[in-house]
Amino acid sequence: MFRLIIYALIAIGAWKAYATYQARQQQAAAIQLLINEPRARDIDMGRSVNPSKPKYQCDGRTHCSQMTSCEEATYFIRNCPGTKMDGDNNGIPCERQLC
Repeated sequence: MFRLIIYALIAIGAWKAYATYQARQQQAAAIQLLINEPRARDIDMGRSVNPSKPKYQCDGRTHCSQMTSCEEATYFIRNCPGTKMDGDNNGIPCERQLC
């Protein structure tokens, strides 16, 4: 009898874990649907959806001498890891050269 109770508790625990897993999967799917919905709605209504290509992209450059503008250096310092362009950590990169 004791074994039967133990097996029942294990089964109930597994069922609860599976139900929690399913709920999280459905929530993630709903969030993804909400994220994609405006774009799908624009396509359905015949509007052109032109996702803008980022002006800059992280490509390994880390120093001010590799930048061409203050705007580019600011993008790199905000979005790319390992940059070495803000010596005083005030958020303004390349103060002596570009900004």
